[in-house]
Amino acid sequence: MTVKQLGLPELTEACVRLGVPGVGLWREPVRAYGVEAAAKLVRDAGLAVTTLCRGGFLTAVDPARRAEALADNRAAVDEAAALGTDTLVLVSGGLPEGDKDLHGARERIADALGELAPYGAEHGVRLAIEPLHPMFASDRCVVSTLDQALDLAERFPADQVGVAVDTYHIWWDDRAPAAVARAAERIFTFQLADWTTPLPAGVLNGRGQLGDGAVDLRAWRERVDAAGYSGPIEVELFNDDLWQRDGVELLTETAERYVRHAL
Repeated sequence: MTVKQLGLPELTEACVRLGVPGVGLWREPVRAYGVEAAAKLVRDAGLAVTTLCRGGFLTAVDPARRAEALADNRAAVDEAAALGTDTLVLVSGGLPEGDKDLHGARERIADALGELAPYGAEHGVRLAIEPLHPMFASDRCVVSTLDQALDLAERFPADQVGVAVDTYHIWWDDRAPAAVARAAERIFTFQLADWTTPLPAGVLNGRGQLGDGAVDLRAWRERVDAAGYSGPIEVELFNDDLWQRDGVELLTETAERYVRHAL
């Protein structure tokens, strides 16, 4: 999504040329290209698919909508397995319309994970709960802190359900460094983005290029290192201004910024 202006062939070609060894993929462009075709494209380029994003949205009260969400998440697990990644990132979902019960919404996520975690395990796919910044709690994700994500994940085996650590969403939380240490083997993916202000209208596409904002990216990388994480590090930027630029130029800049600010 950092360079969503690039099609999958252009993306894989640019990654190979820059020495980027893996790519986190999103379901929408993968489905548009074809899951099997995308898997072959990336595999033939010698790249790893680090994660697939996203499953989740598991807070529905209505039984039909709950069943639909579970079916979609099982499909996402199937897609992840086909792409050769062992990690599906979950954005848990916001409050249903008219609902104000955050605790109840989180319990519905736990109930859904009870069905999805064994399905993922059967297919070799782990579920990574991603906490989102509290500004998204009402409409997108009632899991707002890394501790809340771990409280859910720890109900399940450590090789089935873990967390996604994203600097954009947790940098503000003074409890998050201890939560990173607590997460340990449950850190399934680590993502970088910077926090810049003012936020744009709608706030979703406000992630800053590495080094442009308030987040001490290297400190967070050192924290996940200390927790024992040795997996891929992703950069995930949602930014309308960045998406207007040449995609290969942006990818090149992003790789350079990673070395300068996080390595």
